Amino acid sequence: MNVDTAAAVAERFEELYGAGPEGVWAAPGRVNLIGEHTDYNDGFVMPFALPHTAVAAVSRRADGVLRLHSEDVEGGVVEVRVDDLEPESDRDWTAYPSGVVWALRQAGHAVTGADIHLASTVPAGAGLSSSAALEVVVALALNDLYDLGQKGWQLARLCQRAENVYVGAPVGIMDQTASACCEAGHALFLDTRDLSQKQIPFDLAAEGMRLLVVDTRVKHSHSEGEYGKRRAGCEKGAALLGVDALRDIAYDDLAAALDRLGDEEEVRRLVCHVVTEDQRVERVVALLESGETRAIGPVLTEGHASLRDDFRISCPELDLVVDTALASGALGARMTGGGFGGSAIVLAEAADVETVTKAVEAAFAGAGFTAPRVFEAVPAAGARRVR
Repeated sequence: MNVDTAAAVAERFEELYGAGPEGVWAAPGRVNLIGEHTDYNDGFVMPFALPHTAVAAVSRRADGVLRLHSEDVEGGVVEVRVDDLEPESDRDWTAYPSGVVWALRQAGHAVTGADIHLASTVPAGAGLSSSAALEVVVALALNDLYDLGQKGWQLARLCQRAENVYVGAPVGIMDQTASACCEAGHALFLDTRDLSQKQIPFDLAAEGMRLLVVDTRVKHSHSEGEYGKRRAGCEKGAALLGVDALRDIAYDDLAAALDRLGDEEEVRRLVCHVVTEDQRVERVVALLESGETRAIGPVLTEGHASLRDDFRISCPELDLVVDTALASGALGARMTGGGFGGSAIVLAEAADVETVTKAVEAAFAGAGFTAPRVFEAVPAAGARRVR
């Protein structure tokens, strides 16, 4: 995010509210390299932050009023009183920043209002965590302005609570932690049970590779039913197996666990994905740490097959990206994000990027799909103050 963007957001804030902001903050979207639908099962994930950010210009208020405006949504300033914020009372975009204020106050932080103007370059509905970026940027701004003393992982927890309880979307902790805690040039190996983190160097360009994001432009929404059904099925599996979470099923014990589930076919599939996906995350970490970066490609592709066949959250557009990319020489590919649309990632040699991109675009045109958006993903910095 450049200085001009921060200045433009600050200038627009002044136009809206009659005075300049106390500061400007940015929080990124994320791509998940590996570890899908493991976060709400206490498992492992490995996201990295994108250069695309939500930017917020913010000032405090002492009168209990919260005023919200977004450059990306039609309409004027929305005004609410912080005392009136109630879970699941708002079905608009404002639920995300309002939910953060609610969660901070519920946690005992004396947030007495704010003026907020937002602008985002994170593609909405693309599985790149546009909502988490929106939450984290507001949380970080209020943390700084009100001197709340919360660390990044603590803000992530509060933002997750905002989305789970206030918005009503049963998301895990990964997206908010990635936005708050990622570092440039690294992927974040996160244990979602204890929130321990390890920054893993991830500089593909130095090794002659690229990671492409292919936004299928098929929209998804986590707060709609299918995501919740998968989460409930995972919780049922854990209960039937007598464990706190599917994280507790060791990979070597998977076959025995599946046998114990008997004819619970849907639950068996969900358990199979989560347990094998946790193991895939650990394999990718080991490969990256040993310098065998190209070898992660087949592991990514395995992850897609599991999401498609066991978790059943892919769609024709995502499958077409993966199949076409692999046929065009990509090292690996998989869907990323919550599923039912959104984006896929493609690991490719730098020399093959143009060939892979053109093949995917041609395949979409041939299938009559909306043209995809393809861009390179470079690990960027997490949330920070920019002005």
